[in-house]
Amino acid sequence: MLALSRNWWAVAVRGVVAILFGLAALVWPDVTLAFLIALFGVYALLDGIFAIVAAFRAARRDLRWGPLAFEGVLGILAGLAAFVWPSLTALALLYLIAAWAIVTGLAEVIGAVQLREVGGGTLWLGLAGVISIIFGVLLILFPSSGALAVLWVIGVYAIVFGILLLVLAWQLRSMGEQRPAM
Repeated sequence: MLALSRNWWAVAVRGVVAILFGLAALVWPDVTLAFLIALFGVYALLDGIFAIVAAFRAARRDLRWGPLAFEGVLGILAGLAAFVWPSLTALALLYLIAAWAIVTGLAEVIGAVQLREVGGGTLWLGLAGVISIIFGVLLILFPSSGALAVLWVIGVYAIVFGILLLVLAWQLRSMGEQRPAM
């Protein structure tokens, strides 16, 4: 905790950046989406390149290199696709989020039914599951509105997260000032 209290300013910078990103997501959702897609593209390209490098190194040591090479090629292709077809990348990401929401929602509903046998808490878990399923279905049915909604959620999350980091930074700074110098 001492190291954190000495570097409270780094936590504060993270908080400010998160708040600025959140505000940008709310004010300029198109720019934010383009930025996120570009960021994914860069990440996928770099990840693919490093996987290919790892595959070559593994091959030189007579280790299994095929899966690494395959992963690398897929990463490079995904990164290139993000730059060549950004709207397709955004749509694929949206459908991935929708599928995740539906699958986790189904798991929550099943968990609620199973919990009913042991008693307690099933209503809230089941309701959370139903809401997740509805969210996923709505994303599939209305992808452009869904993308905007997801960006708004990301924006609000980033702002709240940033505020919490600023509060933490303030507390860390106070802790550092209260510690006797060594």
